[in-house]
Amino acid sequence: MAPPNDPASPPLSIRKHDDSSDKYFDLSNGKFSVKGFPLLSEVPSNVTFAPFFSSICKPPDAPLALLQRVQALSHKGGFLGFHKEAPSDRLINSLGKLTGREFLSIFRFKTWWSTMWVGNSGSDLQMETQWVLLNVPEIRSYVIIIPVIDGSFRSALHPGTDGHVMICAESGSTKVTASSFDAIAYVHVSENPYRIMNEAYSALRVHLNTFKLLEEKAAPSLIDKFGWCTWDAFYLTVEPAGVWHGVNDFVEGGVSPRFLIIDDGWQSINFDGENPNEDAKNLVLGGTQMTARLHRLDECEKFREYKGGSMLGPHPPSFDPKKPKMLISKAIELEHAEKDRDKAIQSGVTDLSAFESKIQKSKQELDVMFCGDEKSVSTGSSGSCSCKADSYGMRAFTRDLRTKFKGLDDIYVWHALCGAWGGVRPGATHLNSKIIPCKLSGGLDGTMNDLAVVKIIEGGIGLVQPDQAGDFYDSMHSYLASVGITGVKVDVIHTLEYVSEEYGGRVELAKSYYRGLSDSLAENFKGSGLISSMQQCNDFFFLGTKQISMGRVGDDFWFQDPNGDPMGVYWLQGVHMIHCAYNSMWMGQIIQPDWDMFQSDHLCAKFHAGSRAICGGPVYVSDSVGGHDFELLKKLVYPDGTIPRCQHFALPTRDCLFRNPLFDKKTILKIWNFNKHGGVIGAFNCQGAGWDPQEKRIKGYSECYKLMSGSVHVTDIEWDQKKEAAQMGEAEEYIIHLNQAEELQLVSPKSEAMQITIEPSSFEIFSFVPVKKLGTRIKFAPIGLTNMFNSGGTIQELEYFDSESETCVKIEVKGGGDFLSYSNSSPEKCFLNGAEVAFEWLDNGKLSLNLPWTEAAGGVSEVAFLF
Repeated sequence: MAPPNDPASPPLSIRKHDDSSDKYFDLSNGKFSVKGFPLLSEVPSNVTFAPFFSSICKPPDAPLALLQRVQALSHKGGFLGFHKEAPSDRLINSLGKLTGREFLSIFRFKTWWSTMWVGNSGSDLQMETQWVLLNVPEIRSYVIIIPVIDGSFRSALHPGTDGHVMICAESGSTKVTASSFDAIAYVHVSENPYRIMNEAYSALRVHLNTFKLLEEKAAPSLIDKFGWCTWDAFYLTVEPAGVWHGVNDFVEGGVSPRFLIIDDGWQSINFDGENPNEDAKNLVLGGTQMTARLHRLDECEKFREYKGGSMLGPHPPSFDPKKPKMLISKAIELEHAEKDRDKAIQSGVTDLSAFESKIQKSKQELDVMFCGDEKSVSTGSSGSCSCKADSYGMRAFTRDLRTKFKGLDDIYVWHALCGAWGGVRPGATHLNSKIIPCKLSGGLDGTMNDLAVVKIIEGGIGLVQPDQAGDFYDSMHSYLASVGITGVKVDVIHTLEYVSEEYGGRVELAKSYYRGLSDSLAENFKGSGLISSMQQCNDFFFLGTKQISMGRVGDDFWFQDPNGDPMGVYWLQGVHMIHCAYNSMWMGQIIQPDWDMFQSDHLCAKFHAGSRAICGGPVYVSDSVGGHDFELLKKLVYPDGTIPRCQHFALPTRDCLFRNPLFDKKTILKIWNFNKHGGVIGAFNCQGAGWDPQEKRIKGYSECYKLMSGSVHVTDIEWDQKKEAAQMGEAEEYIIHLNQAEELQLVSPKSEAMQITIEPSSFEIFSFVPVKKLGTRIKFAPIGLTNMFNSGGTIQELEYFDSESETCVKIEVKGGGDFLSYSNSSPEKCFLNGAEVAFEWLDNGKLSLNLPWTEAAGGVSEVAFLF
């Protein structure tokens, strides 16, 4: 490779195109137009537009192919700016009036989480909008407006009056002010609503040079695997014996986890005012720990005191799977009692003795339950982190787990970006931390009430000083790596924006922290062992993803409505899918989308499982010990703990982009994806809930929770979005397999759309497989294992041989069960792993046989049909 200043590698400049026909955008006479068609009117005179062809020198870490791609499309984008007279740390300005044009947008409904919203006016936008996609049918195109980072300011779109689109630029510190921005929002046009995302974020990657695209990074190895997260099983009561029995449950049930996430509850935390050297006691529910801080960087006492070999002997300690549920139930009872007291105070009640008595009774009962919980896997104290032997603690525990469960490739642990929810306790570690009061941006006034925010504001954050961020993460991660931890789930990421006043603002503080986190990730976890969570804001994506390559694209999995709506157990699950599908449109350009865990014994577990099967990411659950539906899990997971993963990340189909599949009473969510030898569409009836702008919360819309009708067509799959899939999109005919209905249909691109009807909280998965013509009469298409939700994903290799001497199809299939193909003619013979076997062929074209799972062959069978 030539050095940077070598003539063979001159700086790449993005130059202005001389051809006037390439000019897409124009800002003049108060109108912002694309190809002569107005997008925004009444644009203030202080708003500017600059085309994206100012000179850009090649960043040292940008691939040449990416730069060339951006250069070739530079005439399709540009930057909006604005200029004010008086500098401020927070400036709001209109970009113009948007009316009568349908849009799709993403906005933050909590500090941490984003979701979709549609409308046709600037006044329909929600606060903290991260981008807005405009439909421009006049030129069969789409325009996206993305608020970005300009200097030390980040931005978001807000609703204005009378249709105006407002942009808010803020630094997060009253000490950091500005009055002029030349590139505060990026605008891009494209004929394709999916390609526009890649084109726009590619341009911003080059412009900002503070993040990397997913295509430039390696995703964590766990994306092809099945795993278990401990959160919903234990909450904060997680401990070694429970984790052990949980993993063992899955193995004995026939679905071996390949990764384990030990969620919140393993850290050494305590509260201000408590003994600084002791862990907080008897914590159960999320929320009770949110004002606590790290007092040491290794595992808490219940993990430190694990004795190596405890679970490997002939008589391992027993574990009562009912115990976590009993603790959780009692803790919920206590939480409700405290809420009742708080409501009484708000309503003016002065005699609180009855409420306090009930609270104390619940606390005492909870303490008794904990006292009866013997430390069954420990024998005495192991001492401090620095002197404990290898036979104790997290190192011994992970070693025992891997000794017993040979397929357990990865063990991750949870931590908050600032350490714990409340950060790091001052004076407790070698790090210089300081409790910083929290200050929320005005843009968050439009978000949903959130217990996490309330608690964090209550306690402030013990913030490690930014110049020690690298030391902080490396100290924690290097220790974890040394004791057998292979990655981390980093949560509560967007707290940094609360505490940036004294640190140069939110952009500069974020840069310091993300630099330290990225360096540690590269050093300790192979560069990719990290799942980002509670991170769904442009600050993170533009500043924190040079190294991070995977993250959550939805809110948490809620098994019931925390606000008490009994129907929430159903409608919240559709809301989750909407978050994931639409967020993947932009997040998927930068990170591998993670659709989060679910519980296999939940009332809507099958609904979740159908979406995870084709989401293109890992599959993991948070089942309680003993609470599993193994038959359902076996439709998702191979016996070896791998999964038939799709080749792309799932995205909503075009006919869903400017619709609301949550409560418009007519739209079914359809998501598309690819397998190696076909395409897939999942159709999900998610109607029944959604965002209420007036109440500022997600709530149920019971009148929408009903049967929905729609249609599915082969052209709903965006075949041209993946190079390897493009040829499949040119087939003359396809076989459609309906996974739930167990039907086959032969169609062509000219066929009428298939009409479908789906019950609420239900789904169908449609596999589209190109039909191959062999000889003069044979039509063939392999479907895959129909006992798996993603049937097409089970096909590993496919070869056709068609000559005068031989007409044959050879297929490699992973998994065991019912293998199905379409053939309009019966084969003469069938071979399985070289041996001739019987098969079944029906007049409707169904060609089937049963495949075994052969461990020695990695579950892969070789099937051959001779015609």
